[in-house]
Amino acid sequence: MTTGDVTEIRPAIDAALVRRLVDTQFPQWARLPLRRLDPAGSDHVIHRLGEELSVRLPRHAWAMGQAGKEAEWLPRLAPHLPLAVPVPVGVGRPAFGYPWTWAVSRWLDGEVATVEELADSRRAATDLAAFLTALRRCDPGDLREPTARDDLILPPLAARDRATRAAIARLDGVFDAAALTALWEAALDAPAWDGPPVWFHGDFHTGNLLTVDGRLSAVIDFGGLGLGDPACDLMIAFTLLSPPTRAEFRAALGVDDATWLRGRGWALTTGLSAYTAHAATDARVAAQTTRQITQALIG
Repeated sequence: MTTGDVTEIRPAIDAALVRRLVDTQFPQWARLPLRRLDPAGSDHVIHRLGEELSVRLPRHAWAMGQAGKEAEWLPRLAPHLPLAVPVPVGVGRPAFGYPWTWAVSRWLDGEVATVEELADSRRAATDLAAFLTALRRCDPGDLREPTARDDLILPPLAARDRATRAAIARLDGVFDAAALTALWEAALDAPAWDGPPVWFHGDFHTGNLLTVDGRLSAVIDFGGLGLGDPACDLMIAFTLLSPPTRAEFRAALGVDDATWLRGRGWALTTGLSAYTAHAATDARVAAQTTRQITQALIG
């Protein structure tokens, strides 16, 4: 849920580079064919390696720690979760001019979840709630004080205030600026999370869910994984679900009014950020984020 600096390093990533990285650092897979996935995620270039593996190289500096984070935590969390998650099998090193660590993981079959397929699915609503419930119940161990690990801290909503208000002003006329401002201020004023820190996914939206035969099968892209207030994960209610299934999701998860309001704030601020950054050049993102923003207003 972070936006990048336009001046940051953006390494050129082509098939030849990926082939050299894999062949030199993981020679056991040197004979496996590589096929680039297009389109892939906004944060990584992804190649399928043979039939059972994937190779993911960060495009941007803000994703450079994801390979290590997933390798450290997903093997511990996965046994307790009701949906599949990536299974890291190797972390690659910088080389050949590529500046960051990168990952090799087990391939997960499935199609990216869509609103058309799942918005009105009661099963999807309860499956999402079950996944988040299980994730929150995972033991944080000696990380109950998340200040011990900077990579597990999500800045509070208030840290996004200036950028969110600027986006609202910029998009006045595209959206109802007064309504957006009222929701944003209400979310900022909502009581803070007063429970113990719990695990959250951190980027829990439609693009990070996979389906098989019309049912949720996997959750991917744990770069935002952290401990703290779980309200950020409620954005899925506004990116994917319709109002009736959203109500079922909320009931199944047992979300109180303050957490729900903070979740609407997270959906609003992340939707505005993505819309201002990408809507002019990507019709798909424009449609997705427009839905996210308008559904957050509905509540």
